[in-house]
Amino acid sequence: MVGSSRWINCCAWWGSEASSTMRIFLFMVPLLVLAGFASIKGSSVYNGRDSIAKRYALSSSLITRSNFSSQTFLPPPNSSLQTIYPSSNSSLQTLHQSNETEVNVSIPKSNSAPANESDESHPREKQKRKPSFLDRTEVVLAQARATIREAKNWNLTQDSDYVPIGPMYWNAKEFHRSYLEMEKQFKVFVYEEGELPVFHDGPCSSIYSTEGSFIHAIEMNEHFRTRDPKKANVFFLPFSIAWMVRYVYIRNSYDFGPIKRTVRDYVNVIATRYPYWNRSLGADHFMLSCHDWGPETSKSIPYLRKNSIRVLCNANTSEGFDPIKDASFPEINLQPGLKDSFIGGPPASKRSILAFFAGGNHGPIRPILLEHWENKDEDIQVHKYLPKGVSYYGMLRNSKFCLCPSGYEVASPRVVEAIYTGCVPVLISEHYVPPFSDVLNWKMFSVNVSVKEIPNLKDILTSISPRQYIRMQKRVGQIRRHFEVHSPPKRYDVFHMILHSVWLRRLNFRVHDDINDFLSGNN
Repeated sequence: MVGSSRWINCCAWWGSEASSTMRIFLFMVPLLVLAGFASIKGSSVYNGRDSIAKRYALSSSLITRSNFSSQTFLPPPNSSLQTIYPSSNSSLQTLHQSNETEVNVSIPKSNSAPANESDESHPREKQKRKPSFLDRTEVVLAQARATIREAKNWNLTQDSDYVPIGPMYWNAKEFHRSYLEMEKQFKVFVYEEGELPVFHDGPCSSIYSTEGSFIHAIEMNEHFRTRDPKKANVFFLPFSIAWMVRYVYIRNSYDFGPIKRTVRDYVNVIATRYPYWNRSLGADHFMLSCHDWGPETSKSIPYLRKNSIRVLCNANTSEGFDPIKDASFPEINLQPGLKDSFIGGPPASKRSILAFFAGGNHGPIRPILLEHWENKDEDIQVHKYLPKGVSYYGMLRNSKFCLCPSGYEVASPRVVEAIYTGCVPVLISEHYVPPFSDVLNWKMFSVNVSVKEIPNLKDILTSISPRQYIRMQKRVGQIRRHFEVHSPPKRYDVFHMILHSVWLRRLNFRVHDDINDFLSGNN
C-alpha cells in the first residue's frame, strides 16, 4: 500500500497544472543526458548502424570484384591480362592499375555495450584476433596476384609439358604464371549433399558432354579437390542442369518451377549445414552448365545469379552473362570413340573448300545464312542437310574456314569441331563471349562476322591473304590442347582451362570473416 500510495501521489502531482513547468523539465532531462552520452560515445553508438548501412550497400549491389582477370571482351592486342572495372562505361584497365576489391557480406556485430560501461575497452578487445583459415587463404591469394603481376618481367618459365607462347594469348607469360600458381594453390570443395542422377552426375556425350565430364573429373580429382572446406578457395555446386531437364522437368510443360525449386532447396540445405554460402552470399561458389537453360536456372536464387561464378556455355551478354564474374566454356559434342578419329587435318594447301556449314535451320541467324548462301556458291558450301554419302567431318577437314553460326542460343559445338579438325572457325553470333577469352586472343585464330555482314561473307574470307591464313591455321593447332577432353584430364586441357577461368575470378575479390575488421581497415 505504501508503494501504491506513492504511485498515486506521483500521478496526481504529474497531472496538476501548477507543476507543468516541472513536467517539461523532467521530460527534457533524459533527452539531454542521452544527447550528452551520445556525443561522448558517438563512435560506439553510431558505428553499429553505420556498419549495417554499409553492409546492406555491399550486399544489395553487384558484388564489386577486382579487375584482376582479363576481360572476356577482346581488349587491345598490346594489353596484358585485362582488368575490368565494373563502372558504367565499362572502361578497360590493366592488371597493374588496380588491386583486388575487398568484399564482406557477413552479418555485422552490433554494439550492445551497456550505457554505464567504462569508455576504456576491455583488454581482450585490444588484442588482434588470430588469423583464421580464411585469412591465411586470402594471404596466399594475394601472394599469387603479386606473382602473376610480376610475370611480365620474367623470362619464360620452364615447363616439361607446355610453355604458352605466341599472339594467341593476350599475355603468354602471365597466363603461364597464373596457371602454375593455380596448380600450386587452388583448392575446390565439392559439396557431397545431393543424390544421383541430378547431383554428382551429368551427360558425358552429346552437346552437353562438358557438363558431365567436368563434374566427374572434379569429383575424382585428388589434386584440386579438398575434403576440408576450411582450406577451399571456391565451393562447387555439383548439379547438372541437363539431367534436371531430363529427370525433373515435365516435358512440354514450359514450367521451370520444378528445376528452380530443386536448385533452391539444394542451396538452402548447404547454407544450413555449412557457413560458407552465407559468409560470402555465394560469391566464392560456382555452378557449371552447358544446357541452354543454365542462365535461367541460376535465377532460382538471387545471389546465385548475382554473386556466384556461373560457368556457362550459353555466354550471352544480352541475357545477363557478366564477364566480370562469369566464365564461358566450350560446348563440345563429344561422342564415344570419335574424338581421336577426327582430331587433326591436312594443311591449308590441301583444303579445297573455302567455307563450310551444315546444320538445322533454327534460331535467328541461320535462316539468314541459308537464305544468302545455301546452294549459291561452290566456294561457300552451306547446307541444311548434307547430301547422302558426304562425310560431315570430311567436309570440315577439306575446308579452310568453318562457319559457326549461333542456333537457338549463342554457343555452338561447331567452334570446337572446327578447332579439332584444323579449320579456322568463323564466329557468326551476337553478344557471344567465346570460351577462355580472358587468356585467348580469338582474333588471332578465328574470324568474327556480324549478322549484317553475312551477305559479304565471301568477300571477307577471300580478303584474308594465303600467308595470313596459314598463320591462323597454325595457331588453331597450337591452342587446340585447351579444348581437348581427356580422361583422366591432362595439363592445359579443357578441364584445367575451366578451373583456370574460375581461379582468375576468385582472384578478383577478397572475403572477410568480420565486417567490422573490413570497415575499420584491419585487412
